[in-house]
Amino acid sequence: MKIILKDASIVNEGKIIEGDLLINQGRIERVGGTIRRKEAKIKDCTGLHLFPGVIDDQVHFREPGLTHKGNIATESAAAIAGGTTSFMEMPNTKPTATTQEELQKKYDTAAKSSHANYSFFMGATNENVEEVLKTDPTNVCGVKIFMGSSTGNMLVDNRRTLNNLFSKVDMLIATHCEDEATIRRNMAKYIKKYGEENLTAAMHPQIRNAQGCYKSSSMAMELAKKHGTRLHILHISTAEEVKLFTNRKKLKNKKITAEVCVHHLSFNADDYHTLGNKIKCNPAIKSSADQEALWKALLSDRFDIIATDHAPHTKSEKAKPYANAPSGLPLVQHSLSMMLNHYKAGRISLERIAEKMCHAPSICFKLKERGYLREGYFADMVLVDLNKQFTVEKKNIQYKCQWSPLEGKTMHSKIITTFVNGKAAYNNGKVLKRRVGERLQFDNR
Repeated sequence: MKIILKDASIVNEGKIIEGDLLINQGRIERVGGTIRRKEAKIKDCTGLHLFPGVIDDQVHFREPGLTHKGNIATESAAAIAGGTTSFMEMPNTKPTATTQEELQKKYDTAAKSSHANYSFFMGATNENVEEVLKTDPTNVCGVKIFMGSSTGNMLVDNRRTLNNLFSKVDMLIATHCEDEATIRRNMAKYIKKYGEENLTAAMHPQIRNAQGCYKSSSMAMELAKKHGTRLHILHISTAEEVKLFTNRKKLKNKKITAEVCVHHLSFNADDYHTLGNKIKCNPAIKSSADQEALWKALLSDRFDIIATDHAPHTKSEKAKPYANAPSGLPLVQHSLSMMLNHYKAGRISLERIAEKMCHAPSICFKLKERGYLREGYFADMVLVDLNKQFTVEKKNIQYKCQWSPLEGKTMHSKIITTFVNGKAAYNNGKVLKRRVGERLQFDNR
């Protein structure tokens, strides 16, 4: 079916234009101007803004093995409810995606259950370098290396292994950078001083501190520069790390890129006093000064991508004492809404939101025909009403874990319709039953 989105404000490639968009067989056939087709279905978009679908390069959807927290079906439903049409999921499931067989199983599951387009990172360990090297760079978004301890047996801390990976992997390497020795030393110091039972979430940014982040990130940078590796450092959280990255090159020419997450832009250490473990995550949400530095780095193009690191846990898990409560928070349903709140507050423009959440992930990962509202591209897009508010509450949360650190917060814009591959996947508060996601492809030959 042909669909004409009529009289939308189209946010795309640094501009906002008024006009129509024609969808034909899952692709964008025409953008802008007045479009007439007798056989087309008309959707009136007067007063609505049309964005490319958000591409989230870092989520944890928990399948297999941790499906009491979430699964590909539930969390991809949450994604499209928030305007995210494509995701890249992390390998620290149970079992971990550290063999080609386990990686393929995740793709097979997503093919049957995902509402959004999908890709899965291959996971690296201290022992699986040869398995990692079998990964097809046209079919998989990248290789994930956890250089921090939030991932159990996936910590890669052997310098020889890291050298091996950075020198031999011929595709994007994404890293979680926190120095394990620094974290363990800080935790031991705080337990000795306060006792484990008296530790609180407010201590999290001191235990997983800026020094630990910088030490690990700078080591990853050193290895990447030594070997000419394509490196993407995830969820930067500190002012110290900002200086590691450059804005003197266009994104398409960068060999080393950086991601910042919506929670590090939206919360700071003062929020632990009201939200506690609900915003406990790795790397930690840090000071207001760090938060301000992250914003400056984002808007000056030292940081390239905005993502979520969506990581759901059950309420009971998060209610445990600090030392036993898992790190991570659910965000994929609300990332675009959060950034639109920042737009309303005057912090960022609509065009920059589209750049950092849609265009830049496409460039960074060399995605084929996604991330833009361009003729011939897949029709992944989201209609937003910037004048319609809603409050985040349990009844409208799509996450399987059924909670959000944003509960009670007013969002000043509302997602109306999300299209995935030209089909309406979410509309007016409802996730439609059809699963229309496709496997992402990458232009890495």
